[in-house]
Amino acid sequence: MKSLSIKLCLTLFLYYNFSSGQNYISQLNKVKNLEPVQVNSDEIHKAYFASGCFWCVEAIYESLKGVTEVNSGYSGGFTDDPTYKLVNTETTGHAETIEVIYNPKIINFSELVDVYFGSQNIEQINGQGPDNGSQYRSIIFFQNKQEMTIAKNKILYLKKEFSLKVAAELYPFQKFWIAEDYHQDFKKNNKNNIYIIKVSNPRFEKFSNQFNHLIKNK
Repeated sequence: MKSLSIKLCLTLFLYYNFSSGQNYISQLNKVKNLEPVQVNSDEIHKAYFASGCFWCVEAIYESLKGVTEVNSGYSGGFTDDPTYKLVNTETTGHAETIEVIYNPKIINFSELVDVYFGSQNIEQINGQGPDNGSQYRSIIFFQNKQEMTIAKNKILYLKKEFSLKVAAELYPFQKFWIAEDYHQDFKKNNKNNIYIIKVSNPRFEKFSNQFNHLIKNK
């Protein structure tokens, strides 16, 4: 009887996890098939990228000419009002995302995508460096057909010219939820943090060596 009870509990546990996994995938597929939401204006454009920990990515994009502001937050999921704690449960579908506010007369979306791929491990699935999990997956969000085409062409180029298995996904942009205050400008405000020293700084240095011409005051 005890053995039967254990088997029943195990069966129910596996069924629950399978059903939850199927529901999660179904919810994400719905998000991927939505029409993109356009938030750009004539003068100021916004772009959205997920590429591992937003502490690292925020600092990279803030250093670019033409970028006026970068915010850390969450996007890509199917729940409202995500928080850092909830996103880390990997049940919301959201990824750590940055909002890049930029002047298209100085820097364009294509260049932002170049920086995106040039500042990450292109082939790492569900993470960057030591950060792993669906909340750290790589996503390029597009707001219109032009941005989608630019991102697709960059991916095709990387696959064809360098035989890379590109991990980044393309999502139609829907909404950006800004993260908690302590996440904003984290690298700038926490220079002695061990993660910043060991992970963010080396990643920033690698990026800056490739894109020196795009960095402010260079």
